[in-house]
Amino acid sequence: MESYWDIFLQGYRNYAGYLWQELTHPHPKSYLLWLVGVSVFFFLLEALRPWREDQARFRKDFWLDAFYMFFNFFLFSLIIYNAASDVAVHFFNQILASVGITNLVAIEIGGWPVWLQLLTLFIIRDFVQWNVHRLLHRVPFLWEFHKVHHSVEEMGFAAHLRYHWMENVVYRGLEYIPLAMIGFGIDDFFIVHIFTLAVGHFNHSNIRVPLGPLKFLFNNPQMHIWHHAKHLPQEHPHGMNFGLTLSLWDYLFGTACIPSNGRDIELGFPGDETFPQDFVGQALHGLKGPEPHP
Repeated sequence: MESYWDIFLQGYRNYAGYLWQELTHPHPKSYLLWLVGVSVFFFLLEALRPWREDQARFRKDFWLDAFYMFFNFFLFSLIIYNAASDVAVHFFNQILASVGITNLVAIEIGGWPVWLQLLTLFIIRDFVQWNVHRLLHRVPFLWEFHKVHHSVEEMGFAAHLRYHWMENVVYRGLEYIPLAMIGFGIDDFFIVHIFTLAVGHFNHSNIRVPLGPLKFLFNNPQMHIWHHAKHLPQEHPHGMNFGLTLSLWDYLFGTACIPSNGRDIELGFPGDETFPQDFVGQALHGLKGPEPHP
């Protein structure tokens, strides 16, 4: 039987091999190329038609956020996450097997058309992520990690992937069971990942794109800027506009709120003046648990 140590080491080897291929053998489905391409696209949009015209092209913390993009998209998996998650999944499956559960699949959709499988994955995953995002705001020790994302003082596309490494653990961990319960017949979710990447960049961009009725379906910069507001409305003390890709969930469950234009509102959270400004300080933040209230 394969040991946990073997699984751990194989996880490193697999991801290191994958990342090396991404760097040395560009191809149409390269996540690295698409990350760079999507980022350059929104950088140019911000430069050509900025919503906040007085905001610098290379806004405050632009390069920190650029580093976060590559760290959270690639480097964190190389450092520990991919290997550790392989071990965790194996351990979880062994626990299930010990009580007679050998298959988590509750709904088998592997025979559905590929486009319908992808759409189903996207909708379920986005709804799970919306709920996880709400937890990040309501559970004190999770909020400490999420403060990294809300420490952005000037909004731009690269802020999309500024988040604490622990959020990878929380999101992927809570997504695992709901998605494992669906018997997908495809292994390549490339289209879903790139679509959500592009919409996430769009939500954080310094641009204005009126969506008309589509604003009730898709998140957008004019809605998401209020999610980052430093001073929240009294009726939403724990935050609002939690949608990652779809705004639909916020409108359905009463967490949508766009009080006004929002272009020049102050961003952050109360007490962010003392929050770490560097990557190391932010990466270590939250590991000691919730901070005491003043």
